[in-house]
Amino acid sequence: MLNVDFSWALGVLMLAVTAAAAAAFLSLRKGRGKSGLSLDARHVWLCAICTHIYINTKDDKISVCPRCGSYNSRDSAARRPEKS
Repeated sequence: MLNVDFSWALGVLMLAVTAAAAAAFLSLRKGRGKSGLSLDARHVWLCAICTHIYINTKDDKISVCPRCGSYNSRDSAARRPEKS
């Protein structure tokens, strides 16, 4: 009969569970690519008051910030964050 220390067996079990979880995570992540959905830049708004960036898919000229409730104009210079 083979004598196995409890701490050694527990370590091997934890290693196996960790390896299985990592393999599952990597396999699920690999399958996740571009979903075909894209976000048009005209739907991204930056609140001029609280600087909250939010999405409004309506084609309105005025949008209401969901965080502070202020009105933001499409013609406002602070509408869209600068790309760096």
